[in-house]
This record gives sequence, structure tokens and C-alpha cells, in this order.
Amino acid sequence: MVKKTDRKLERTRRHIRVRRKISGTADCPRLCVYRSNSNIYAQIIDDEAGVTLVSASTLDKEVKEKHANKVAAKEVGSLIAKRAIEKNIKDVVYDRGGYIYHGIVKELAEAAREAGLNF
Repeated sequence: MVKKTDRKLERTRRHIRVRRKISGTADCPRLCVYRSNSNIYAQIIDDEAGVTLVSASTLDKEVKEKHANKVAAKEVGSLIAKRAIEKNIKDVVYDRGGYIYHGIVKELAEAAREAGLNF
């Protein structure tokens, strides 16, 4: 009998595997991405202190596109980069959250790079 794979469990396993290697510090925090079917979330996290430094999502008032698509990902990426630069954060480690670096996740990363973040 062929079993259906649990896609959420597989993503969680990939995310844990990546998190073993990636950790955010005060000097170089972690840019973490989470996407659901309806929204996109991004946070810049200092893992040593356990603090979220900056966050942005499609739920914010500044973001005009309220869906989980490439246009919204670009807006969220540029918004989080703008907020990070205001707090003097330029260098980050990109945590794709177990997602494939393609589509929405890639657009968010490229928009953050264009807005001034280094990773």
C-alpha cells in the first residue's frame, strides 16, 4: 500500500535540519520566512537573546497586496529591509523555513536584497 507523504511534516524536518546550522546573533540576526496559503510573514530574530527585532507581513497596513503571491512577497521583503535598516541591521542570515528557494520565498529574498540587506 502506498502512503501519502505529509507535506507539512516534511517541511518541518527540512526546517529543523537547516536550523541546526543557522542561528541568529546580535551582529548577524536571522531573517525567517513563513508562508501560509493566505499570508506571508517575515521576522528578523536574535536567537541568542530570543527576541524578534523586526517583523513584517501581508497583514501590515503598509502592504497593499493582502494575498500570498509574488507581488505581496516583494512588498514584504522591501518593508522588512526598510525596518531593519532603520534599526541599523544590515547583515542577516536567510532562513527560508524549509521551503524551496523558489517563487514567493525567492521574491521576498530578492526584494530584501534590493532594499539594502546583505545575505
